[in-house]
Amino acid sequence: MPETYQYVRFTWWGGVDLEEVSEEFRGSYAVEPINMPEDDRELSLAKIDRERLKVWADTLKARLSPYKAVLFQRDPAPFTPRDLRLRNRILELYPRTTPTPFPIGFSVEPKFEVSEEPPITNPVK
Repeated sequence: MPETYQYVRFTWWGGVDLEEVSEEFRGSYAVEPINMPEDDRELSLAKIDRERLKVWADTLKARLSPYKAVLFQRDPAPFTPRDLRLRNRILELYPRTTPTPFPIGFSVEPKFEVSEEPPITNPVK
């Protein structure tokens, strides 16, 4: 049985348009906005990098912000074809393995298995 999958990806200069991503994924995957309270007077260095969208396939989930994507599984399981399609698209949208152009903080993708058949579950939750 594979280990639980968790992988972080980044984009450096231009942020991902989460409204476009939401429209692209809707229908193929479960998509849910993450509504975080905000205040104009708030001082936070990570304000622009807050997660704002959840997307999930069968066993793979993603939490997306404009500059960072976290791909993960709650329980270890082989990836289904839908999981692989979601993973591949997220890797296209977030092509970097480090948060900055400087060579620090690398994210290494863990090994994963791929299933022959998709699991019998509700595809959209």
